[in-house]
Order: sequence, then C-alpha cells, then structure tokens
Amino acid sequence: MSISFYPFTKAELLPQEEKLEVARRKSDLFIGIPNETSYQERRICLTPDAVNSLTFQGHRVMIEAGAGENSSYSDKEYSDAGAEITNDTRKVFGCPMILKVGTPTLAEIEMMNPQTILISSIQLKTKSKAYFEALTKKKITALAFEYIKDQDGSYPAVRSSSEIAGTASILIAAELMITNEFGKGLLFGNITGVPPTEVVIIGAGTVGEFAAKTAIGLGATVKVFDNSITKLRRLQNSLNQRIFTSTIQSKGLLKALRRCDVAIGAMRGIDRCPVIVTETMVEHMKKGAVIVDVSIDTGGCFETSEVTSHERPTFIKSNVLHYCVPNIPSRYSKTASLAISNIITPFLMKIAEDGGIESAIRCDLGLKHGVYLYHGILTNKAIGDWFDLPNNDINLIVF
Repeated sequence: MSISFYPFTKAELLPQEEKLEVARRKSDLFIGIPNETSYQERRICLTPDAVNSLTFQGHRVMIEAGAGENSSYSDKEYSDAGAEITNDTRKVFGCPMILKVGTPTLAEIEMMNPQTILISSIQLKTKSKAYFEALTKKKITALAFEYIKDQDGSYPAVRSSSEIAGTASILIAAELMITNEFGKGLLFGNITGVPPTEVVIIGAGTVGEFAAKTAIGLGATVKVFDNSITKLRRLQNSLNQRIFTSTIQSKGLLKALRRCDVAIGAMRGIDRCPVIVTETMVEHMKKGAVIVDVSIDTGGCFETSEVTSHERPTFIKSNVLHYCVPNIPSRYSKTASLAISNIITPFLMKIAEDGGIESAIRCDLGLKHGVYLYHGILTNKAIGDWFDLPNNDINLIVF
C-alpha cells in the first residue's frame, strides 16, 4: 500500500472555477431635513458644505425652508449647495431617509412613509412607549446618533457634544462673573498681582476634561473631583500637567467649594445623575459664586439645581448664581451643527457606497450599533427593558 506525501488531493489539483467578488451596487440617497421642533433645539444635521458633497455624488437633499436659520445658514446657501428647498413639511417627511437632531413628534411620525430610515438623536429619558410603538407601526428603521460607534469603540456624537458643553461651561461662567445685577465683576483668569479664579469641577469625564482645559488655558486654578481613579489619571495625562484631583469626600469637597469662584457639575449617571453637592454645601459657598450644572440634562448633581431655559438661563439661590440650561451645545448652534455634520456625513457616504442601509450595517459594526429599530423590530435591549417592549438582538436579524 503506497502512502501519498502530497498535500493536495487529485481533485484539488484539477483546474477550478474562478470565483469573483460581486461588486457592490452604489445606492442613491434621498434625504429630507425638516425644521427642528424640539424645545430649545437650534442645530441642523448637515451644513451647506456637507450637502454640496452629497449632491455632487448624485444624491438628493430636500430641506424645509428656514431649517438652518438658527445655525446661521440661509436657504440660499443650501440652495446653492444643490439642496431642494420647500415649505411643505409633509413633502420633507415623505423622503425615504429623514435626518433630524431632535426626535420626531408623533404627528411627524404620522407623516412618514412606511419603511422610512430615520437618523436622529434619541434622548431616551424624554421618550414614551408611544414613540416606539408609532415607529414600529410604520416599520421604520431608526438609528440614534448617541449609539453609533467609531472605529476605536468610542461614541463620536456623545464625545463631540461633551467637548462643546465642557468648553462652553467655562465661557458661560466667565460671562456670568462680569459686573451685572449679581455678578462679582471678576475677570476669569490669572492677571499679574491678582489671585487666579478658583474652579471646582465635579466629574472627570469628557465634559470635565474640556472644562479643565479651558479653565487652565485662561489661567484659573482647577480642582477636579471624581470617584473614578482611572478617569482622574486619564484627565491628568490628557492635560499634560499636574492639577489637584481627588475622590469625592464631603469634607474635602466642601472645603474646595467654600473657596471657589466657579463650580461646574459634570457628572453622569445610569438612570439619573447622582446628587453630589447638597443645599447645605451651596449655602457655604461665596456670595456671588457661579454654578454651571451641565449634568442638568440627567437631573443635575447640585441639590439646588432647577431646569432653566436659554431665554431665562439663571436664578439665584443661597446667594449663588445658578446656570442650569439643558442642551448647552444648542447655544452654540453653528459649532454644534458643524460637529454633527462632520460625524454624520461620512456615515451617509458609506451607506451610499455600500448600496443602502441594509448592506452598510452588515459591513460596519459601529453603524449597526446605532440601530435601535430595524423595519419596525426593536433591536435595543436597554430600550426594551426600560419601556417593557419586546426586543430582538440585531445580530440574529442582520449578519
């Protein structure tokens, strides 16, 4: 009996059929951008430059008249970029793909066609069960900005908003410290011969990091408190300099708050932001000190915080000036719109290149992570648990 020493069988050595990859067919997008109706929402998803990039590739973009005005973009700029401008809201919501910063209302969902693709934020804590049931009824495929992941596993939309909010919190505090009805008339920073402004930041996440960078850039003395040593270490490394950092302990925090001119709330929580600073602690702060509670979106980390608006942003409690406006990035609507546009445009290009949303979410795990409704099927477990709705794993539906 002869033993074969060849690594291939006789059949494998015979000429084989050549298998070629089937080329992906590009898809033409038809995007509708309606006016934002959410409270205090001034941003828009795409800038004129982004629209120009899409229309240059042969895609259609329909924008409701006046949609970009709050972000300082005129209808003419969008028209010159190749967009179609219309006053008919129903016509915009009739597009196969809808882009919105805020989530659509139930009345707006009613205007959508079945099988529409919706890309927007989700703002889960402001939603009701009826919202998801309305989308399910229309068999909508919905993606949330907050859930879309980048190649490094981060959430680019969340980080971008946090960067703006962190930087803005210091600029807002500087504005509130000038001489006015209650302002102390202090210049935020460090002038020769004058003691520097003292800032306390509660939270060492992205908001806290950018608040610290901005405050240090202006010459302030910064103290950061967080219960995560990992976050505090990462913050020290990103700042490239040593600053005061500490875990949250009542005695140490109270001592810092009594001396500070500005306190920034930048904590996050799973369901609600934990209350870190009690009313008693606020009562011990300097008269005319400023609190900017960025955490107010999830309840606030100061016990004295109350939700305010961009029109009436401040109130005084215990002789301390409070700024507690949700959605701070909307105050800087043009910058925020540019940030959102820069994040969402490459994903739109990818969807078109891959031949539509179906192929794109198969090829891109980050984009797949952003899907919370697929043809009306809820695919996000957290939402299902929150509202007691049946849900399925998207990896069992799309693979």
